[in-house]
Amino acid sequence: MRSLVALALMTGAAFADPVGITPDIMSVTVETPQGEVEISRIQDNANRLEGDWTLTSRSCPNFCIQPMTPAPGVTTIGELEVLEMLQAEDAVLIDGRIRPNFESGTIPGAISVPYTEAADRLGELGCEVDFDGWICEEVPRVVLFCNGPWCGQSPTAARRMIEAGYPAEQIYYYRGGMQNWNMLGLTVVPGE
Repeated sequence: MRSLVALALMTGAAFADPVGITPDIMSVTVETPQGEVEISRIQDNANRLEGDWTLTSRSCPNFCIQPMTPAPGVTTIGELEVLEMLQAEDAVLIDGRIRPNFESGTIPGAISVPYTEAADRLGELGCEVDFDGWICEEVPRVVLFCNGPWCGQSPTAARRMIEAGYPAEQIYYYRGGMQNWNMLGLTVVPGE
């Protein structure tokens, strides 16, 4: 009986304090092709990461720490700015990871454009084909992300997009990527 009471007290304590995104925002609702998704943080105060997101010392290459800014003109942003972009009509959130990573879990509202395809798919972002690459005059803001500060996929995508003609000023880099998103207990959905 005592262990049941102790378990009930411990369980209650784990859920005692609400976990907001900010002091004033508990959740953000975003529109996705699959319908509305509410992004919030895990409400279990005792929640811990497991699996690959807890690895800290992966070999370099391929897992080298990325620069804060992947290319001149690109703006680096954090989670709150990602949430703002998800609610903006003139912004696209791009998961630059390889397709199996996207399918295993991504930020709600993200589309899959693997870094190897980024420069070839600029037509989907409003660019026009040109003999020397692309003409990208009136294009949306894009937010690129991948696995985290040690992942080079979205920085590579940003550089390739710029080389092909996408304006650097329209590219935003969420450097924290899935590692920080998971670390903060924010909603993750299967990529479709």
